[in-house]
Amino acid sequence: MGYRTWMRYFTPSAVHRRLGLVCLGVGLQHGTLPVVGPRVLGHYVAVVVSKGRGWFAVAGGERQEVVAPALLWLVPGVGHHYAPDPAHGWEECFVDFDGTAVDAYVELGYVTPSKPVVPLGDVEAVRDIVSRIVRCARGGSPLAQVDASAAVHHLLVALRRAADRTPGDGSLLEALARDALLPISVAEIAARRGMTLPELRAAVRRSTETGLKDHLLTLRLNRAKELLATTRMPVQEVAKAIGYEDAAYFSRLFTRRAGLSPARFRESRVQAVPGGWSSRVPPPDDPPLVPTD
Repeated sequence: MGYRTWMRYFTPSAVHRRLGLVCLGVGLQHGTLPVVGPRVLGHYVAVVVSKGRGWFAVAGGERQEVVAPALLWLVPGVGHHYAPDPAHGWEECFVDFDGTAVDAYVELGYVTPSKPVVPLGDVEAVRDIVSRIVRCARGGSPLAQVDASAAVHHLLVALRRAADRTPGDGSLLEALARDALLPISVAEIAARRGMTLPELRAAVRRSTETGLKDHLLTLRLNRAKELLATTRMPVQEVAKAIGYEDAAYFSRLFTRRAGLSPARFRESRVQAVPGGWSSRVPPPDDPPLVPTD
């Protein structure tokens, strides 16, 4: 059994690199591909194995089994070595990328150098984005480099969504989104889910790559911004609506995270018009734009 391969590469300019994330190449391969490496690259590559199985190893490490669908992270400066099953091969697509923005994606858990083999769920959305990059590479448009680089952002998000999560984590996050607005402690939130506080912290960290308190604060501040921008509720009532009895404490938290006070945030989203409110804010007799239940 042989193999088929197609690949194209981009050469981004210094201006393109100032965007923070650039696409360096894209490829499609299937069959009994040759062994890759051992080698070391100077940039990142996401290799998505959609069919088949094989193995992967980092320099000095043991071989890990790869069973499709799966993601292989190749990271700069780290030796790697991998191949499909020589009897049956596999089907893969890959995207080469680099840039200063990758550091943030690593910190947020979207790119995982410490976990180079990642099981995936449905990869249809991933394949669609790779197809978009392929079209950029084939088209020769002067906008192709920017379009392909923008698609890499979408690819990293799609890969994060396709990554396997512990069963139930999705419904847990939905429940937390509701509990976050209640005036209760994080310990009480854990108890409502039938979990210990360490168990809840671990589940949130596993799913979001952030701490429990930070995740809850983000949910609360997102809701506060909606209320400030779309209702006439006083700041004190907004604070209570998202679980804070102390409006001054809420204002300090909001200012620290958002970079401006609740009142200034509202001013920046609402434009006064003669004789009334902006169309972006409902009049007193109209229902609020954001559900209150």
